[in-house]
Amino acid sequence: MELDEARKLWQPEPGWLNTASYGLPADPAWEALQDALTQWRSGRNAWEEWNDAAERSRVTFAGLIGVPARDVAIGSTVSQLLAPVAAALPPGATVVVPEVEFTSNLFPWLVQEQRGVRVRTVPLERLVDAIDADTDLVAFSLVQSADGRVAPYDDVVAAARAHGALVSVDATQACGWLPFDAGRADAVLVGAYKWLTAPRGTAFAYLAPALRERMRPDAAGWSAAESPTDAYYGPPLRLSADARRFDIAPALFCYVGAAPALEVIAGIGVPAIRAHDVALANRFLTGLGRPPGESAIVTVDVPDAQERLDRAGVRAAVRAGRVRASFHLYSTEEDVDLALNALTG
Repeated sequence: MELDEARKLWQPEPGWLNTASYGLPADPAWEALQDALTQWRSGRNAWEEWNDAAERSRVTFAGLIGVPARDVAIGSTVSQLLAPVAAALPPGATVVVPEVEFTSNLFPWLVQEQRGVRVRTVPLERLVDAIDADTDLVAFSLVQSADGRVAPYDDVVAAARAHGALVSVDATQACGWLPFDAGRADAVLVGAYKWLTAPRGTAFAYLAPALRERMRPDAAGWSAAESPTDAYYGPPLRLSADARRFDIAPALFCYVGAAPALEVIAGIGVPAIRAHDVALANRFLTGLGRPPGESAIVTVDVPDAQERLDRAGVRAAVRAGRVRASFHLYSTEEDVDLALNALTG
């Protein structure tokens, strides 16, 4: 699917530059969700059809990041999917994390400190050098939520492997616009409601087979069974042999919207989306006299930024005067220029 043609599937109001907070739905996702809500209201449909959307989503997500679908677990949030990874660390293990890390990829490690896990935080630019013989796991966001910096993925993985450490990656702010080889990590977590443009309440985890052997599915329910529809009642324990044992029952309407959303992203292709997004981000940066970068998320210091953007109808994140603008496939040059005029006029 050509990107220019696909962009007609979105109906944004001008000035939306905040996909790093949440993505906007394509028409197929919006329409599927509206249809499901109508069916729910009238009782016209069996819920199994909605549940099938979760499996479609799993398969499409796996294809997007280049891993087998059997190695993907589904859930609702990154922290929920990350919890059994953190719980599998032995007492005394050391985790290295960037110091300005989104808390969904920090708190799951910190809560393990009460049983002896050590968490060491370092500046992102020192992350590779901080991985040493005492490191058991390194956890980091592939793209930082705070400022859009892209982590040196290959260098981090190489350093971790050199010291026998596990690698856990939060790709929430990357997956959907930044191509990467997910299979090089041990765990890759993604909240799908940003760059994958799915409803909130959808999340995915690539869990490498060797890592899964260390983990215990403490949240196991019927959806974690080998045959979920045959596991509604009674013993014995009969969990899936693959990553589905770490599933929680899907938030059905969220996945009804997620399946077509991910299929649209896959149909366009992440490399084409990256080229579009980064070009717009660099148009924004150069318009403010800043050097171009390599991320779809950028931050700049501009006095009175919040008031200026609000008056112009531009929606971007602003923290203490620092603008965080994020650009996705439905963003346009006109959106960029609207923001630039507001910030420089």
